[in-house]
Amino acid sequence: MTTGITPVLPTYARFPFAFERGEGVRVFTEAGDEFLDFGAGIAVNALGHAHPHLVEALTEQAQKLWHTSNLYTIPGQEKLARRLVENTFADTVFFCNSGAEAVECAIKMARKYHTSGGDEARYRVITFEHAFHGRTLATLAAGRQQKHLEGFGPIVDGFDQVPFGDLDALGEAITDETAAVLIEPIQGEGGIKPAEPQFLRALRALCDEHGILLIADEIQCGMGRTGKLFAHEWAGIAPDIMPIAKAIGGGFPLGACLATQEAARGMTAGTHGSTFGGNPLAMAVGNATLDIILEEGFLDRVQQAALKLSQKLAMIADEHSGIIEEVRGQGLMLGLKCRVPNTDLVAALGDEHMLVVGAGDNVVRLLPPLIVSDADLDEAVDRISSACAALEARTAKSA
Repeated sequence: MTTGITPVLPTYARFPFAFERGEGVRVFTEAGDEFLDFGAGIAVNALGHAHPHLVEALTEQAQKLWHTSNLYTIPGQEKLARRLVENTFADTVFFCNSGAEAVECAIKMARKYHTSGGDEARYRVITFEHAFHGRTLATLAAGRQQKHLEGFGPIVDGFDQVPFGDLDALGEAITDETAAVLIEPIQGEGGIKPAEPQFLRALRALCDEHGILLIADEIQCGMGRTGKLFAHEWAGIAPDIMPIAKAIGGGFPLGACLATQEAARGMTAGTHGSTFGGNPLAMAVGNATLDIILEEGFLDRVQQAALKLSQKLAMIADEHSGIIEEVRGQGLMLGLKCRVPNTDLVAALGDEHMLVVGAGDNVVRLLPPLIVSDADLDEAVDRISSACAALEARTAKSA
């Protein structure tokens, strides 16, 4: 039967690139064309493509056991949870498959925390303008971006939103029904906007003052992307709950929700679950990813690479001020605020065989694998400069 729809549901505006294989910070088409990957699968491929340690871990596990379900103990879960607990604020971890699922778990956990303490009125979560927390109905409501909500019926109740970084507005939004505050320490989809450390510290104090939970969504900015294991560490604070995903699986679907013992007090047997979450394959790759990121000197190297890249991008912004207005972000999570449509710069970089990711506020995201070398950075900067020059020439020609 002939229809007007494609076999793959057409919910993506895809670029005309199809890749066959990857190695390190590069991907290759079937024809052999090489691209420098500074999108990393939207901050997923933190260790690049086909990292030998990850390939070995996945291959070894695939020959043993793929799935048993969470009806039984999964040793890999016990190991990865213990390591995450040892290296973070958390006391316990729930494993799932994606960032949206991790945020859903965090929202449920925050509500259950209050109801288990006898305060059933507290169920609302305060979020911030331009946030992105996923594409389920609840996480869309948390992000509250109209372009994502349109056409999906009534918005799921339970979320209030205030301007990003506005402590006064946040204080006014807290009521007797507020259960938690949910924030990305660095907004990714919203345009690479870091929360100021003093704001995060004041936010932590405000949550403590009102007896509500602080949820840090570190799905995109976590797992070493900023040069610390998690971005909130730069502010010297700790959340009560933290959903993570993306880089933790190094390319394999994996999410997790970390929490303190107190915050997780209501999450007893039967309150939450996942069929595939934390299966042996995912745990093998998750543990292998953590092996590398926790190696001595790894995060120091990320900080060094980030400093070099940000300095070189600042020079490009000066040289091509008609194209780039501002360089923003932290670590290897950087954004180019554009004076031209960001889609134009993304396309121009595609012509230069470099992959990047668009974001809100007319920003182009640079999210290279954390293993990026100095030579890779130099090459990336050359390609960005060439793309800007091409856009300037095009603009001059059309003027």
